Amino acid sequence: MYSTKKIAYVVAVDMGYGHQRAAYPLRHIAKGGIINANDYPGIPRSDRKIWQSSREAYEFLSKFKKVPFIGNLAFQLFDKFQSIPEFYPRVDTSKPNLQVKSFYSLFRRKNWGGHLIKKLAKDPLPIITTFFATAFMAEYYDYPGEIYCLATDTDVSRAWAPLEPRKSRIKYFAPSHRVEERLELYGIPKENIFVTGFPLPEENMGKEREIAKADLGHRLFNLDPKNAYLKDYRETISAHLGKKNFPQHAHHPLTLTFAVGGAGAQRDLGIRIAKSLKTEIEQNKIRLFLVAGIHNDVSAYFRKHLIDLGLKNEIGKNIRIIFNHTKDGYFQKFNKILRGTDILWTKPSELSFYCAFGIPIIMSDPIGSQEMFNRKWLRTIGAGVVQENPDYTNQWLFDWLESGWFAEAAMDGFLQASCCGLQNIIDIVGKTEHHGKEVKRALNY
Repeated sequence: MYSTKKIAYVVAVDMGYGHQRAAYPLRHIAKGGIINANDYPGIPRSDRKIWQSSREAYEFLSKFKKVPFIGNLAFQLFDKFQSIPEFYPRVDTSKPNLQVKSFYSLFRRKNWGGHLIKKLAKDPLPIITTFFATAFMAEYYDYPGEIYCLATDTDVSRAWAPLEPRKSRIKYFAPSHRVEERLELYGIPKENIFVTGFPLPEENMGKEREIAKADLGHRLFNLDPKNAYLKDYRETISAHLGKKNFPQHAHHPLTLTFAVGGAGAQRDLGIRIAKSLKTEIEQNKIRLFLVAGIHNDVSAYFRKHLIDLGLKNEIGKNIRIIFNHTKDGYFQKFNKILRGTDILWTKPSELSFYCAFGIPIIMSDPIGSQEMFNRKWLRTIGAGVVQENPDYTNQWLFDWLESGWFAEAAMDGFLQASCCGLQNIIDIVGKTEHHGKEVKRALNY
């Protein structure tokens, strides 16, 4: 077990899943539990209104993006304000953009976030926040404790750096070396950046990665039915997983998990996958988990269309719909079913980091600039592939299985992606001497 000592305030925002998923593994060290800056007891009405407007705009545009031509155009315009520039050539990009300036304008004019920071300042502990605006708030309102900002993607936009980055005392947890280098270009002093990796749930990893190794061993057996990959890399796999975890059998059927994003977009993709795999599902060749998250309407959508496809009898058997009314309940369910998942199909969100468990990722279309960079990262380390036509999943999915590619991608993710983000963050915030948990340079690209 990791430390359960309450050493920090962990602050997220209830916007999509990314910021709260990053905070969830830190709940054991969070005094008062995970605090949502946009929805906590006593939040001023004016603050709630500002947060709500921002959230509604993003969720609307995420769904509206699917409208032919005009939807994509509208989202591109919105995304431009938070886009990530190309990394090369390296140039100074410390000048604040319009989004950052608008945050500080709200601090000055509306006292946005002042109530939360003053509330926490009564009993100051280090703040770990997974959203840049709350880090800016803490600094702007002179929070007396340490301020740590955890980036949630493999690359970040200028919005993550404050108005005057070179004067800032905000410290950053970077999940990759590219984020470290990007923050330096934005003007963040090098000494204020810690390359930690992304915090992954302990219940899937284990203290010494023992859970992930055992799960990967069973997974590899399913991912390489023709022994195309395993026969050539037996010694390498045994060296990294331990001989007892070298795949001899599977403890679950071949399982594909499809996860929709926080805005509930791309739900139709899950049904297209189910339709293509109908025969294989009915013949017990594959299980399909459809992740609806906290969206009851998405859960109902999945159920209705599965029944329309004639798959009613498979619901609860070879098809499961993953849904919970709360984010914590959803994360708990998701992490549990992930242990028996062989392939994860999702947009390249913060879930990209979950390839560290040894789960190959099929990437649906990215939503937003940061997800395009996540997609590039996954392809670079060999842990993810862009989806083929979902209507023919029953053809290409099994071709890739027989080639051994999924098994290779599982090992690439396990070996290349960082597994120690949670412990690194706890060590740094708890002022524990930080050794041996270095994030591999392979995280760069």
